[in-house]
Amino acid sequence: MSWIKRPQAALAADSHERGLVDGYRIGWRDGACEAAMRLANPPVPMVYNLRVLYVPQGFQAIDDGIIQALRQSVRELHVVEAVSMAEQALLIRPDFVLVLNGLHVFPDDHLAQVDRIRAAGIRTIIWFADDPYVTDDTVIIAPHYDTILTHELSTIPLYQLLGCREVHYMPLGVDIGIFKPMRVGSSYMSDVCFIGQGFWNRVQMFDAIAQQLAGLNVFIAGGLWDRLKEYQLLKPFIRHGWLPIEESAAYYNGARIVINLHRTTEAGSDNKNSYQYPGRSINPRTYEIAACGTMQLTDIREDLGTYYRPGVELETYGSAVELADKIRYYLANEEARRLIAIRGLVRTRREHTYLSRMTRLMQVLGYSNRL
Repeated sequence: MSWIKRPQAALAADSHERGLVDGYRIGWRDGACEAAMRLANPPVPMVYNLRVLYVPQGFQAIDDGIIQALRQSVRELHVVEAVSMAEQALLIRPDFVLVLNGLHVFPDDHLAQVDRIRAAGIRTIIWFADDPYVTDDTVIIAPHYDTILTHELSTIPLYQLLGCREVHYMPLGVDIGIFKPMRVGSSYMSDVCFIGQGFWNRVQMFDAIAQQLAGLNVFIAGGLWDRLKEYQLLKPFIRHGWLPIEESAAYYNGARIVINLHRTTEAGSDNKNSYQYPGRSINPRTYEIAACGTMQLTDIREDLGTYYRPGVELETYGSAVELADKIRYYLANEEARRLIAIRGLVRTRREHTYLSRMTRLMQVLGYSNRL
């Protein structure tokens, strides 16, 4: 019976060796992330003598980050639903009303409510978080507000052409209460992870690298992935539908590499961008992945270099061939991948939290009356 025991023993030895390797990798990451977080504490909040009314969009990862940052940055914060924003604003009389996005879940009388608030002499500010993908809608909304903030560089001239007097570029950031290094179970671990909708440019990219991904431990989550030509090959890796934010953070933490691929900006079934404004600015996912202390491979947007150093704090690709090559390289080069991930974590916690954005926001809005 020794011929049976030998393979079992060999299997046990292989399993033990893999466990040691995984344990070392996890232990190294835990220690490195802990050190990085001590090194890169978020900024000390500057508190302004302001009463603010905030109206959320329903984007948890953004709304929660902004709300927590505002609570630390202003004397008094009120968070209200869009259906009662005018009523609450006229009752509370804030220094300003800040609305996130103003789309999707906002009521039909949203703009009438904004007009009532402005007529009462209360400053109204909207922060667009979906530009440039829904400019057909935002051009209708923007003229009703006193101040326009947008995370997308390309749409600033658009709002200026509409006659909006105050238009400012205001990048989004990351909620480090959600997106942070953490130890996760084996079910969240992967070689390569991507979370997001299967927009056509993403489908084309994953079709192009499907053969290279097939031999790896891959996790893909989101809708529309049945558009893939290579769907049957990648189907075992796909989790259809929306993924809760906390789970996204867990999967980012469990991945060796996370792919970031911005959606296409062309008008069509996936976008309402008949103005054809390009995407020049990075998405919030860029910050969220980096904040988890995980190696990121991202496509290139114009302002990427303002926020991260490619090849140092994250890595980039410009084609399917380059993406596949870099996946192979960084999976085989553990130390290089880890160092980039840790540097990205440090940069993010130092500069790209929503608390950091509040200081920039107050400067842009012209407020200096600190407590």
